[in-house]
Amino acid sequence: MSTMGRLPKVLYGMTSGIARILIAMNDISHLRKSYEKGELDETHSAGAPLAQFRQWFDEALAAKLAEPNAMTLATVGADGRPSSRVVLIKNFDERGIVWFTNYDSRKGRELAANPFAALLFHWIELERVVRIEGRVAQLESAESDAYFHSRPLDSRLGAWASPQSQVIASRAVLVANAAKAAAQHGLNPKRPPHWGGYRLVPDCWEFWQGRRSRLHDRLRYRLEGGTWVRERLAP
Repeated sequence: MSTMGRLPKVLYGMTSGIARILIAMNDISHLRKSYEKGELDETHSAGAPLAQFRQWFDEALAAKLAEPNAMTLATVGADGRPSSRVVLIKNFDERGIVWFTNYDSRKGRELAANPFAALLFHWIELERVVRIEGRVAQLESAESDAYFHSRPLDSRLGAWASPQSQVIASRAVLVANAAKAAAQHGLNPKRPPHWGGYRLVPDCWEFWQGRRSRLHDRLRYRLEGGTWVRERLAP
C-alpha cells in the first residue's frame, strides 16, 4: 500500500488539493491577458514608418518605461543558425537604426557573414511591438570614435577588457583585463579596433498594437521602388 493510501481521509484531501494547486500554478498554458490599451489604424498612423516609430518611441519615453531603448537583435550565421540578444538603440534617423558593440562577438561575426538582421522593440506596458528588418553595415570610424569617447570611463575600459563571446576561465579574467586596460590606457583610452557601431537600413517595418479578442492591429511598411507601402496584416 502506498504512503498516500495510509493517510487519513482529511489529510489525503488536503494533499490532493495542494497537488491540484501546484499543477495549476505550473500550467503556463493558462497565462494570458486581454489587450485593451490602444488601437492602430490607417487613418491615425503616419504615412512613413520613421515618423510612426518616432511617435511611438517618444510615447514610450514619456511613459517612463524601463529601458524603452532596449531592442532584440536577431542575426543568422553562415551555418544558417539564428541567434538573438538584447542591445540598446543609440540613434535613429532617415539613415537607419544605430547600436554599438564588439565586432568580434558572435553577432559581429554573424553580421560579417550575413549582413542582414531583424530588430524588435517590445513595450509591454503599452501593449506594443515594433519589428524592423534590413541590411546592416558598420559605421564610419569617425562616428564610432565620437560615441566611444562620450561613454563613461569604466565602459571604455570594459571594451578593451572583455573578449566578448569568447570562453573565459572565470570572472577574475575580466577583472584582471580591466586593471591591465586601466594601467595601459589611463584616463583617455582610444576606441579598440574591434569595437564600434552598426547601422541597420530598414526595408521593412511592422507596428503591432494589442487588441481585445486577439484581433490585434498590425501595420507593415515595406519599401517598394523607393516608396513605402503601408498594408494591414492579419493578426
